[in-house]
Amino acid sequence: MPLMPLIELKELKTYFRTDKGLARAVDGVNFSIKRERTLGVVGESGSGKSVTAMSIMGLIPNPPGSIEGGEILFRHKGQTIDLSKLPSNGSKMRSIRGNEIAMIFQEPMTSLNPVFTIGDQISEALILHEGLSKKDAKDEAIKMLEEVGIPLPAQRFDEYPHQLSGGMRQRAMIAMALSCNPALLIADEPTTALDVTIQAQVLELMNRLQEEHRTAIMFITHDLGVIANMADDVVVMYLGRIVESACVRDVFHNPRHPYTQGLMKSIPSLTASREDRLKPIKGVVPDLVNIPPGCGFEPRCPNAMPICREKRPVLREIAPGHQVSCWLELK
Repeated sequence: MPLMPLIELKELKTYFRTDKGLARAVDGVNFSIKRERTLGVVGESGSGKSVTAMSIMGLIPNPPGSIEGGEILFRHKGQTIDLSKLPSNGSKMRSIRGNEIAMIFQEPMTSLNPVFTIGDQISEALILHEGLSKKDAKDEAIKMLEEVGIPLPAQRFDEYPHQLSGGMRQRAMIAMALSCNPALLIADEPTTALDVTIQAQVLELMNRLQEEHRTAIMFITHDLGVIANMADDVVVMYLGRIVESACVRDVFHNPRHPYTQGLMKSIPSLTASREDRLKPIKGVVPDLVNIPPGCGFEPRCPNAMPICREKRPVLREIAPGHQVSCWLELK
């Protein structure tokens, strides 16, 4: 019997009401993640990656945003819970958030509280979710700081975020996220602010901890090199929709959607000719309030056809495990 997904999104729609009109930030997204698997979510800024993560976490500010439709099915400990139906500040969602589902944010200095020590912030989660005493929570927090490779963990426990380097702050965020042994870890651009050496160490750490804790990971990034090293499966998002979904090997070696192909060509290459070293995708991402009526990528697509301007393509399987939303594949 195949293993059921830990989390499954079905036609998720998250919209924001703005002065200019309705912004469909996430518009019918479907994907799933199994235990011990890493799903890479890629796309340009404004594609809906972070809003999808915030929808799962129940952190969409209302107003102006709200989940307008779909399901977020979380299967854990013998239960299936539709997270989209839980009140964001209800006791059930609070018991899941930070405990069974944890998130690492892009910039730890805006996520860590500057007036509390690193140790206090990790201990708080352990006391709240695990029911540990203050002493046991401190011991466990120091153990987690050591596990993520922070030197002198007992000393760092009493230090404030501004006293740590960027790499150590990010490690502290990972320690906090993993302190309650979550089933799902959402990492939103966790290495963007780090230099390449620290970035490699953080990625290696996440891989090791995933193996040890059997954690499922949703890894959001615009860095395709990171995805190549981290992900098992990939979804490519554009204007709040998934345009391609496949295993990481197929996405890199056989991209089928013109947008995915454009992302691959935009990776700098030292072996290519001067003209081909860096090929950006022409044009800009359209405004979410004024999305083209057909395929959202049509204004920038080098292969656009008349039907692309008139009708939106659906996401269909073109090979086992490989889905694409493009009229070129649906002809």
